[in-house]
Amino acid sequence: MMNKLNRREFLGLSALGLAGLTILPSWSINGKKYAPSDRIVMGFIGLGRQGSSDFYAASACPGIQVVAGSDADSLKRDRFVKRVTEWQKKAGWNPRCDCYEFYEELLDRKDIDLVSIATPDHWHALAAIHACQVSKDVYLQKPLTYTIAESIALERAVRSNKRILQVGSQQRSDGEFKEAMALVRSGAIGHIEKVYVRIGEPPVPFDLPEVPVPPYLNFNLWMGPLTDPKIHYHPDMCPPIDNPERKEKGPWAVWRYYRETGNGYTSDWGAHHYDIAQAALGMDGSGPIEYIPAGYNGTKYSTMKYANGVVITEQPFREDKPDDKGLKFFGTKGWLKVARGYIECSDPSLLKHEKTGTSHMQNFIDCVRSRLNPIAPVEVGCSTNIMCCLNNIANELQRPVKWDPATRSFGDDKEAYAHRLYHYEYRNPYALPYWED
Repeated sequence: MMNKLNRREFLGLSALGLAGLTILPSWSINGKKYAPSDRIVMGFIGLGRQGSSDFYAASACPGIQVVAGSDADSLKRDRFVKRVTEWQKKAGWNPRCDCYEFYEELLDRKDIDLVSIATPDHWHALAAIHACQVSKDVYLQKPLTYTIAESIALERAVRSNKRILQVGSQQRSDGEFKEAMALVRSGAIGHIEKVYVRIGEPPVPFDLPEVPVPPYLNFNLWMGPLTDPKIHYHPDMCPPIDNPERKEKGPWAVWRYYRETGNGYTSDWGAHHYDIAQAALGMDGSGPIEYIPAGYNGTKYSTMKYANGVVITEQPFREDKPDDKGLKFFGTKGWLKVARGYIECSDPSLLKHEKTGTSHMQNFIDCVRSRLNPIAPVEVGCSTNIMCCLNNIANELQRPVKWDPATRSFGDDKEAYAHRLYHYEYRNPYALPYWED
């Protein structure tokens, strides 16, 4: 049943009173005044490295005010308050930013119009669905969700609540990728027969040693709906931050590279590059019908087959730089390669080297105002994430998996349905709204 989740009951939270809200008068940026009716007020859920990046992107958009954040890590909450209030002071506004351990308190605020979500993937669905249920629009980092069921449930939540959701697959707004997609769609290199996509390795079993949880982190909250008993705290999962620079120590959080907590490079970069392949091929909202893992009956590379005969393989796209991430489209009239900051074509005269126009975040803000679909709506994120999950399901089952993108089903493949990346039962007290299997 598509029941609304009673968030206060299962978390024991009380409503946030209106007395706690910030009343914001008219304010100006670059000399232009914005009335309260034109202002868009944002909150941020997930305040780590990506959340910080998204804050800076939002702060560059005219008409935006940021008033609140939420994270399970108190150090990151404190850092966010400092960054936001410093930005507010530079803009000449009265500094005020509230931060919460539980995002439900942020969502209870009536003054917040939309939220940006950059939590670990296993929290994407619940945070975004709950935001939709309280009439807030959502900028959601990619991949859309951790599982196939979560993606489908979130798509239902967005549409049934009439919300605007932009997936953070920002390459759709970047110049090189926009030009590549347009050339492929126009038939400039002929009928596409195959695509090479280099994204990286699938996730591996969780093997980090257990370390005591630091006092500033609510790791039980960080875990959220995850159920696997092998998961425990290690600082590489939730990188601590250094003072006074207030930056994370070391590389990106490694939860994304483990099966129990993420989908590896398959989703981390697949949500970017498979997404571009889908868009260029005109397959948004659809996808391949068969997934064959590397190593199966001599198959060298993970392979995806569309019903129209187009084949995508996960393999190097540049002979000179085999580890670089990107795409190569093979058409009957030529080829085209594209990656971040790079585009090359068998016919150089086709390239205009277009510049990036409106930023991905600005496109979202514009669509919040117009109520039109953004460049990466929920259906795009759903079909791309399903593609990533199916790759990993086939890889772990070590056999081909067939999928019907129209009915979003495996047919009679019970083993595939039972896989955690299709759906898993959340631990109590969490439940996935809008899901019917």
